[in-house]
Amino acid sequence: MDELHRIMKVRAAALQRFGEANIREGEPLATIEDRLVPVYMLHRYQAEAASKLVGGMDYTFALRGDGEVATQIVAPAEQRRALAAVLETVKPEALELPEGLLKMIPPRPPLYPRDREMFKIHTSPAFDAVAPAEAAAQQVLQFLFTPERAARLVEFHARDAANPGLEEVLDAVVNATWKAAHESGYEGQLHNTVDDVVLYDLLSLAANEKASWAVRKIALLKVQELKNYLNAPASARGPSEAHAVFANRMIEQFEKDPKKVDLGAPVEAPDGPPIGDAGWLGCEWE
Repeated sequence: MDELHRIMKVRAAALQRFGEANIREGEPLATIEDRLVPVYMLHRYQAEAASKLVGGMDYTFALRGDGEVATQIVAPAEQRRALAAVLETVKPEALELPEGLLKMIPPRPPLYPRDREMFKIHTSPAFDAVAPAEAAAQQVLQFLFTPERAARLVEFHARDAANPGLEEVLDAVVNATWKAAHESGYEGQLHNTVDDVVLYDLLSLAANEKASWAVRKIALLKVQELKNYLNAPASARGPSEAHAVFANRMIEQFEKDPKKVDLGAPVEAPDGPPIGDAGWLGCEWE
């Protein structure tokens, strides 16, 4: 977690200084985006590593008689610290781009097409100031919603109530997003976008046929609790009316038929991991 905090500070400083000095003299200003992607997504691997501590377990391929500890659940305090650190990365202030930088990125000129190492955008041909946040939020949050991690959270909590359970983790995510005070303007739009990513991931987990029954029960409970919150008077909740109405509609569609929810998947982050990378022995793969 300490390394994730350090990386986020480095990233924030780099984004504040980012500009035309990051490209060569005579290059199209639009290519600033090419250099921006690795800086904006600088935290992706450290956030993934921190996420793996939540519902995580240290293990070795122990042999009988070798004295090695075969398995050990990550300490509850460490799991909670990791969760808090991960949720810091999806706050609007962590995801926003400086206005000065946004103003200097024009549409891409001919012969400079978009490719898989760039942000997917909704605003073509203009650079999208929100889509990078959507991609970054999904890149981070997806790890907390994997059915295997969710099942471990349920099981580890059942074995020792000191461990955070799935309910606690999902509550923390929703409290940090949907139930947090919503800003106005650009930060408010980023906050809404992260909310929608959380809604997508929560509905997907509840509908995931590969998830355990226990996981789906808890996910469904959290969907219902979110719906109740969104139906509260506007003065008792953070999201705007339009934001709440949209989420309610998606939840109602889910309740009628989970396979027909028209929410749409969040945009994917630009390619990052080496193609063909299969991970390392001894590491958690989910």
